[in-house]
Amino acid sequence: MILDRLRPVLRVIQRAAWVILLLALPVTSFPYFPPAMGGEALVRPLSLYPLVILILLVVLPKLFSQPISKTVLTLAPFVLVATASSLLSLLRGIEPALGISTEARVLRGMLTLLIGCSFYLAMVMVHESIDDLRFSLRWIYAGGALALLWGSFQAFNIALPSPSLFALLERAQTYISIRPLRPDRIAGLTYEPHWFAEQIILLLLPWSLAAILNGYTVFRRRWRWLTVEWLLVGWSVILLPFTFSRAGLMNLVVLILISFLLFRPRLHVDREMAPSEDPRRKWMPAPLQRRLLEMVLVLAAVILPIYLVGTRNLFFARLWQYWRKPEANLQEYLSYLGFDARVVYAQAAFNTYLAYPVLGVGLGNYAFYFEEMLPYRPIAEVPEVLLMITPEPGRDRLITAKNLYLRLLAETGIVGAVTFLAFVIANLGCALYLWLSRQKEWEYWGAASLCGLLAFALSALTFDSFVIPNMWVLFGLITAATSVHLKYLRG
Repeated sequence: MILDRLRPVLRVIQRAAWVILLLALPVTSFPYFPPAMGGEALVRPLSLYPLVILILLVVLPKLFSQPISKTVLTLAPFVLVATASSLLSLLRGIEPALGISTEARVLRGMLTLLIGCSFYLAMVMVHESIDDLRFSLRWIYAGGALALLWGSFQAFNIALPSPSLFALLERAQTYISIRPLRPDRIAGLTYEPHWFAEQIILLLLPWSLAAILNGYTVFRRRWRWLTVEWLLVGWSVILLPFTFSRAGLMNLVVLILISFLLFRPRLHVDREMAPSEDPRRKWMPAPLQRRLLEMVLVLAAVILPIYLVGTRNLFFARLWQYWRKPEANLQEYLSYLGFDARVVYAQAAFNTYLAYPVLGVGLGNYAFYFEEMLPYRPIAEVPEVLLMITPEPGRDRLITAKNLYLRLLAETGIVGAVTFLAFVIANLGCALYLWLSRQKEWEYWGAASLCGLLAFALSALTFDSFVIPNMWVLFGLITAATSVHLKYLRG
């Protein structure tokens, strides 16, 4: 009886927590975190607070009362392998680094994976209908718009510098992130500019970009062809160059290019009228010509703001200046762009995998092996790496691989990498299943899912965190959309 009376109240609390979680996704380094919830870490997602409520009200009850999606089950082998690898690492007698023990590092690594999986489960289980899916997208867009708006104020200060405006923005940012703003790059609501670029590409663009490609919108109102999704894509393309994230801008161009080439809606030909009988046909260019013309216009629209904004930053302008040299090669190009440190991190991670190929060294333990696994090259040429391996009072940040693929190999071995890949492939199967649907609604969700997986594949080259919710929200929406579609087919 009491439970029946509480159910309406619990539903309201659940709905509120759901909205707050989606709105709070852009805030990734919230300053006000207790130590027990990772208050000393760089990644402190504000959405972790409402996530706890959803775990208690949604995830745990459904785990014990409803069948679990097979796609969700494909994540379990990876979790087991990562746990086994981490526990085995405690037997190796690894020496502490910067005052941090192996036990503390493994515990933090397992907690980050647990938090990431919790985001995924919450996103899967909170959705029960297509209305729920649309509801989530609207609030993801709302959170993204708030991040873009805050980033726009920062971009305005770069375009027209104002010490008073920057002081105001910097003071406000201290309530949002643990890292101060930079006067020459925008960071949105995140810890650093690259995180903001990655957030736009992985969390916002897949859904909005697929919407404009498929003529779809989750909002009831539209102005002819102009929708909220069009505004978000245009806003993102204009604003993202102000992050001056080289990897982020490359990913943006590749994502938009491939999306326009591959994820357009398929043409369903009416068998009662052959194409040659369509009177409009003779006024239309051939499909291939039309697609190439669209691609040229799209690339021009994307590259132009990158070039215009890039001219204000000499270091960023290296993206295109290098190729003016008569003798240019890819390795020197990466060095010229300042990717030397990331290359070293990647080589050390791969060397760690070669030394421990089966199960790796355990979550978080790559940092303990970094100096030992450094490649044979003059490290003095890479000041960032030299600083990381030089002891310094007060510095307690351990090194990460900055590449999810190589982190998986180094810390969970080939077994862990393969099991995680199986989870990603399961989501790819879900995306293709939706995309091949004959209904426009589900075809959109399939195209958006494929765009999201492409964005993940690109972004994973430059991030390696399990606790940042972006990729888990993506996977959760893909799995949830497939589950809702199957429920719809069953009636």
